[in-house]
Amino acid sequence: MRISRKLLGAAAAGAAVALALTGCAGGGDQPSGEAPESEYEDVIDVNFGYIPDFNGTSLLAIAEDQGLWEKYGLNVTTQNFTNGPLQIQALGTGDLDFGYIGPGAVWLPASGQAKIVALNTLGQADRVVGQAGIDSVEDLRGKTVAFPEGTSGDMILTLALEEAGMTKDDINAVPMEPAAIVAALSSKQVDGAGFWYPALATVKQQVPDLVELAENSDFEDTVAFPTAFVAGNDVVADEPEKVDRVLKALRDAIAFRAENTDEAIQLTADFNALDPAQVEADAGNVQILSLEELDQLTEDGTIETWLSGMVDYFVGAGKLTEPVEPSEFYTGDLFLQAGE
Repeated sequence: MRISRKLLGAAAAGAAVALALTGCAGGGDQPSGEAPESEYEDVIDVNFGYIPDFNGTSLLAIAEDQGLWEKYGLNVTTQNFTNGPLQIQALGTGDLDFGYIGPGAVWLPASGQAKIVALNTLGQADRVVGQAGIDSVEDLRGKTVAFPEGTSGDMILTLALEEAGMTKDDINAVPMEPAAIVAALSSKQVDGAGFWYPALATVKQQVPDLVELAENSDFEDTVAFPTAFVAGNDVVADEPEKVDRVLKALRDAIAFRAENTDEAIQLTADFNALDPAQVEADAGNVQILSLEELDQLTEDGTIETWLSGMVDYFVGAGKLTEPVEPSEFYTGDLFLQAGE
């Protein structure tokens, strides 16, 4: 998939945190073939967090199946999380070395709590939705609207309200956990929500007349919703060999995913014990970036432009007290070096 011209020039903000069940130890089958022979004599242990959806799992599923961890002398243990902020916390305590976040959690590395070591995909799964009879964002005025605070649901709701000349003060804004939003929308206990797929697909089984009022593409002139991989500050500072090997494996997995998307969907489904049709629908709300595109977007400064835009949003939203340069929390140079 090619990135749009609008996105290439845009400043970015956003969030993408998927609905998932908390648990430990990633699943998945053994590699389909023999693992590539490693050029490394030693093996480095790595603890890697993920969210069990296409964005958060596909590269780990590919790395496991294709023997990429073994290729780069890595012994990887994976752990399932419901969102990015929890992984940032685990990075800070040393329980994780690496993790996955949606852009809604980018304010955490921007505030110095972790480093972004690689960009992943562009999310297209976020929506503002309303119950039947609510036909516009303006119709949400005075209504009860749920959102997962600090996520893409929060972000797209804020953007949609702003475009309509409104703020959260104009609605009864109720922060909720993702699972609670599914229940509240399904039982019609709330009038609307800022939320995302694939969780909304579950809601629509109960509420087929749910109305979509806003989506990511509505804001593509100025906003992108990138997802990312993060590492602990101490890992980046003190364990350069670990970082380089992990990035090499991720780069190989990125290249594989772009060239073998159908297989990546199946591997993600196997890894998470999900219906492949569900993962395929999830992947339909993702803009996959090839390795060549990610390298180019890193080299030409587009990704830093995205991150600058995100910083501006988070300052305005009160998540950050002042602007910070992307180079303070995004190690694009290390991502490029891993490909040399």
